[in-house]
Amino acid sequence: MSSEEIEREQRVVSMLYGRLDDLRAGAADRLAKVLRETGGTPQARTERDTATAMYSQQLAQFGSVENGLCFGRLDFEDASHQHIGRIGIFDEDNDYEPLLMDWRAPAARPFYLATAAAPDGVKRRRHIRTSMRKVTAVDDEVLDLEAADPKRHEGLTGEAALLAAVNANRTGRMNDIVQTIQAEQDKIIRSGLNGVLVVQGGPGTGKTAVALHRAAFLLYTYREQLSRRGVLVVGPNATFLRYIGQVLPSLGETGVLLSTVGELFPGVTPDRTESVAVAEIKGRLEMTEVIAAAVRDRQRVPEDYLEIQFERETLKLDRKTCVQARAAARRSRRVHNKAKPLIIPIILDALAQQYAERIGADPLGGANLLDQADLDDIKRELSEDDGVQEALDWLWPTLTPQELLEDLFADKDKLETVAPEFPELYREPGGWTPADAALLDEAAELLGIDDTAIKAAESRRRQEEIDYASGVLDILDLQDEADPEILMAADLIDAGRLAGRHEDADYRTAAERASTDREWTFGHVIVDEAQELSAMAWRVLMRRCPSRSMTLVGDVAQTGDPAGTTSWSQVLEPYVEDRWRMEKLTVNYRTPSEIMAVAADVLGPELEAPQSVRDSGMDPWHAKVTNIPAQLGEFVAKEAAVIGEGTLGVIVPAGFGDAAAEVDLESQVSILTVWQAKGLEFDSVLVVDPARILADSPRGANDLYVALTRATQRLGVIHPGDLPDCLSRLAADV
Repeated sequence: MSSEEIEREQRVVSMLYGRLDDLRAGAADRLAKVLRETGGTPQARTERDTATAMYSQQLAQFGSVENGLCFGRLDFEDASHQHIGRIGIFDEDNDYEPLLMDWRAPAARPFYLATAAAPDGVKRRRHIRTSMRKVTAVDDEVLDLEAADPKRHEGLTGEAALLAAVNANRTGRMNDIVQTIQAEQDKIIRSGLNGVLVVQGGPGTGKTAVALHRAAFLLYTYREQLSRRGVLVVGPNATFLRYIGQVLPSLGETGVLLSTVGELFPGVTPDRTESVAVAEIKGRLEMTEVIAAAVRDRQRVPEDYLEIQFERETLKLDRKTCVQARAAARRSRRVHNKAKPLIIPIILDALAQQYAERIGADPLGGANLLDQADLDDIKRELSEDDGVQEALDWLWPTLTPQELLEDLFADKDKLETVAPEFPELYREPGGWTPADAALLDEAAELLGIDDTAIKAAESRRRQEEIDYASGVLDILDLQDEADPEILMAADLIDAGRLAGRHEDADYRTAAERASTDREWTFGHVIVDEAQELSAMAWRVLMRRCPSRSMTLVGDVAQTGDPAGTTSWSQVLEPYVEDRWRMEKLTVNYRTPSEIMAVAADVLGPELEAPQSVRDSGMDPWHAKVTNIPAQLGEFVAKEAAVIGEGTLGVIVPAGFGDAAAEVDLESQVSILTVWQAKGLEFDSVLVVDPARILADSPRGANDLYVALTRATQRLGVIHPGDLPDCLSRLAADV
């Protein structure tokens, strides 16, 4: 491309950045002005808080799109043109004509879909590459069948820009693909909001990028609907979430909640490890029956009776009364904690009658001397007695999910009672594992929260505030009652509304509020590596999205977790029957063909591997070593020197000594397990001891397939024993 064209685009890009600076400065000025304001009426304070949140969000968005603000241009057959970028920028002096079209706008779609065969009015598509605020390259595609280049890959949009992106060194953080979205990806990204969409794609097909860009598109297109309920993005582990953490902000979206399933239970941090076998058990649907049995087991009755000391009497609460009380609570179908108030009147009535018979008996043998008022007084006193409360707590304890499961897992007798087939669940108290989160969520559904006292206290507090506001209005009206022409304060506002003005408003984003609320339901849920979710984890996510507006991305050929699935219909039909749709990604943009050929051999001819768009010219290799711990450093140093500033992933079997509990993505070299490597990519990959990876899990072949396909350029395998037969395509290292 000529230097004149680059200079011309540089002038446009500079103008757009200048406009962005103006917008940012304007938002900063307005925010500073709002923050300087103090005092005022309750309404003024509310408006100030709203403005503060709005301008803060604008500043965050303007800052996040700094890199690659403008990346394309469409030239149309009518001689008009339109620049495409991360956000929309408009000319306020010219009827708000678009200076930069948001990539998500319908008018920008030809940038991703137009072809020489179907140009959609587009004459030329230009890809603009920038570094910071400087234009570094311009690549043009002329959408003319007669001028089409037969050497280009059929179906690739912006081939030069795409290949530049896929060949670039990785940085340890995922980049967006907004400049290079391909037609099959765009179709998925812009699919409608409703229903369950499954995106099936092999390694390197851009599943994660598509999912994240879809989140940005949905928030742009359905802003009003989703801003209230929010969007949840679920990843397989914390390392993965850190890896993708900058993608949505770079697309101008800062209000999405990123979480693992294990982090969706507020107040619990999964920091304990457990065996794969135990995690698999906890992922089974049978655990719903175990937890339900554990709850029933805590709804107790005595073998004979309970003795309760009250005043100077020893009262006996018999088994029959307790059974009747328990049956009444269970018949209500209320969750455990909310059903407890139903047993209390029955227990108190039985105890009050027993006590009244003793202290109110007529010494001459006549009728009981106590009337109903006396009985009511006795019940009230019994309800406040510590001994009675202790008995009620034994019969029907108020439980948290943590208390229920901690007691269950740490008590062999309880486990033998409610889960005799799963003795493996026994453990010492302390800490939670990722698999526990789904069980805690299930327990929370069965236990519920008895908020009767909380609501009563809130009602009293609210009434006190209304009474106070009413007194304020009375004082104000006294000052003006001498003049009947003057409106009274009570004519303008009632006590209830005045009290409400003083309540603190919640200006947190939907994502911020959702992160602390277990019962929050999202407008849309996106799940990456969805094939790894257990049956219990699916129950958690379905509770979070009763509308069933979901995007699920994954590859059943990469399922490594024994609790995961190899069938989308198997996990979805219990919740949506056949009301889900599937889209497939078939092109591998990450993995060179030489590496993909090796990986495909691991799963055999039944694998439908994605087609790689490029060759690297470098053959994957293997080397036999006698002592991996002693010799690994030598191979790492050698490979790091070859890739220069690129990244190196050393993928090891679970339990390998050098694997870190938390991966530092900022380091050039990362040593991590297959599970930690899920969804990540590196310029070069060393796979350590593939035979052990195969043997460590019933789905070891899937794990090895994942490990081999993390590389964008180079792949090496080091092994202490014989090379597995499925890797025979590897060349010997020289």
